Amino acid sequence: MICAKLQPAVSGLEKEFPGKVKASNVDATTPEGVAAVKELGFRNHGLVIRDAAGKPVWKQPDHQVNLDDVRAAIKELTSK
Repeated sequence: MICAKLQPAVSGLEKEFPGKVKASNVDATTPEGVAAVKELGFRNHGLVIRDAAGKPVWKQPDHQVNLDDVRAAIKELTSK
């Protein structure tokens, strides 16, 4: 779940971390998106990193999304 202004940057994470990241944007206004937003504890959008099984392992809600934090989390999670 990402706000519109972050979509290109988030999609670019696949290029920054080739073979380690699969990025996707979810429309947080669809019924499925609304359910995911609620499940993740976001108000209306945010960013989540999931493991290979789909389990959330890191997230930032709403307008607190900071791509430097996202990059740091990806580096940490992929170094394990």
